[in-house]
Amino acid sequence: MKRSILKFAAGAAALLFLLHPALSAKIYETASPGGKVRVAVSVADRIFYLVFVGGERVVSASAISMTIDDGVVLGKDPRLVKVSRRSVDAQIIPPVKEKRAVIPDCFNEMTLRFRGGYRLVFRAYDDAAAYRFFIEKKGPIKVNDEEATFFFCGDVSAWIPFTKSMRTSFESNYMRLPVKDVGPERLAFAPVLVDFPNIAKVAVTEADIDDYPGMFLTGNEAGFPLLRGKFAPYPLEERFLDKNGRALGVSRAADCIALTRGPRAFPWRVLAVAERDGGLIENDVVYRLGPALRLKDTSWIRPGKVAWDWWNALNLYGVDFAAGINTATYKHYIDFAAKHGLEYIILDEGWSAIEDLFQINPDIDLPAILSHASSKGVGVILWCVWSTLDKQMDSALDQFAAWGVKGIKVDFMNRDDQRVINFYRRCAEAAAARRLVVDFHGAFKPDGLRRAYPNILTREGVFGLENSKWSANVTPEHDLLIPFIRMLAGPMDYTPGAMTNAQQKQFHPVFDRPMSQGTKAHQLAMYVVYESPLQMLSDSPSNYEREPDAMAFLSKVPTVWDETRVLEARVGDYVVVARRNGKDWYVGAMTDWTPRRIEISLDFLDEREYEAELFSDGPNAARHAGDLKRESARLKKGDRLAITMAPGGGFAARLK
Repeated sequence: MKRSILKFAAGAAALLFLLHPALSAKIYETASPGGKVRVAVSVADRIFYLVFVGGERVVSASAISMTIDDGVVLGKDPRLVKVSRRSVDAQIIPPVKEKRAVIPDCFNEMTLRFRGGYRLVFRAYDDAAAYRFFIEKKGPIKVNDEEATFFFCGDVSAWIPFTKSMRTSFESNYMRLPVKDVGPERLAFAPVLVDFPNIAKVAVTEADIDDYPGMFLTGNEAGFPLLRGKFAPYPLEERFLDKNGRALGVSRAADCIALTRGPRAFPWRVLAVAERDGGLIENDVVYRLGPALRLKDTSWIRPGKVAWDWWNALNLYGVDFAAGINTATYKHYIDFAAKHGLEYIILDEGWSAIEDLFQINPDIDLPAILSHASSKGVGVILWCVWSTLDKQMDSALDQFAAWGVKGIKVDFMNRDDQRVINFYRRCAEAAAARRLVVDFHGAFKPDGLRRAYPNILTREGVFGLENSKWSANVTPEHDLLIPFIRMLAGPMDYTPGAMTNAQQKQFHPVFDRPMSQGTKAHQLAMYVVYESPLQMLSDSPSNYEREPDAMAFLSKVPTVWDETRVLEARVGDYVVVARRNGKDWYVGAMTDWTPRRIEISLDFLDEREYEAELFSDGPNAARHAGDLKRESARLKKGDRLAITMAPGGGFAARLK
């Protein structure tokens, strides 16, 4: 089917009349401050919205409604009472700097208030459009369903992460296919990235989910390029689906998606827009749409790097003790972290019983480990299953704080129904009250909650390096999709840092002796390209000690940034990112299985000479993926830097 794009100048009113021929339809519009994004809303017997980018229609008339209580449909036969508008030109200073130290927050907003006590709020940013419901009613609200539709213009394709059910770890590869071919039998989670050639790329996601389920996406029977929101029902009863107490599932659900209270705002439905691929990485609209900061004091929140035990299966060698889940091993991890300036270690699964955080492994002397960590200036993060923490929240976190623990890694939620969504907020708040940072694993994508609780330093919800222990699907192509799609929602705990590296033909999954696909420089580049204020060093300290060149970079690279610039990028193929921390700049470049040579300009530098350390694929990296070359250079503004990458290759640099 040939795609036909209509210019906004042809008239939004005429277009809406053709798509929705109600004589009484009225059109209300708002545009972004720079005019790049425009939203038009049709109000007749139904409510529809459209989105234009650069004057081109990307979202056709898409229906909005919400069914509540005894079948009342908000959005059916609407009676508009008032239209109000406001413009905002502000700044957000994030306590934890993910992309930048200062976030511009500039948008135009239009609120449509309807008879029946509800509103629809639309925002237009230069890099996004968003809308949300607001119900003015006080007291209980039963939400039976929400109609959130995204009717894309033309025969467009999208990168989509599918899942078999709503019980999911939110970890999938991306499949590219025409949106019209998705069908109602498939289920996907956000973000989903839609490609409008020669116009923009548009990512569908959501923000500020509170006391409400997250949004899945599905297709339609008619073969239209349309995605619909789908929501997990409200859980009434739960049971464990496994024998080891990790998988708490829903055994009985209500006939509604949420039982909540008003007055209240509902989640933002978000369309993030990028006219160039690099804009997806620079986009932070989900953070901007997140709830405002709830913590009075954030000075204690400490981003940093972590010596992580689980991925490398505690494989130490060249030591005088038997490695494993024991005191000597964790003291060794602490010593390694202190030596290389890493802020944390994690005690992952095994330090306590899964079902009881007070039943400590007898091979673990936790007070001795914590005392040793304190003496070395290294923080300790403890792993737990969410359902256990949920039962022992106050007593466990009080004890952790008393012990001097600095954070928690909470795992295996694997749902985003209303009950689990509420757990995230409750956990973040309780952890902040004890000055504990949080890493959510088995988690749905970020929705901006970290703006309210910046102690949430990272979360998973990404098909990350851990999967290479049992799967061959964590490929360089996948590595070049996630920064444009998943990372648009927020920081991702991909857990990089593999020191055993393999080209495509040499790779094989080994659970206890894992390796990565692509080169060692590809792994180093992830510390610049991938955002995670809590960033893992996933391999064994013994392996890192064999790699002094790699550690020269890993020991210095920060995890938070004052400025981010994407210099070159194509979704799924390659990326070059420059980030500034203080006065130092870092550059990270990655490619898929295609070897590349990319030349970049250093025009982003200040007017001074920089000492540069360059880490690139060695001359034999195409044969031996671990071949890493380290060089020094003096560089200045205006210089050009040629980056040559092997298949699955990468490049990293520090300029100081």
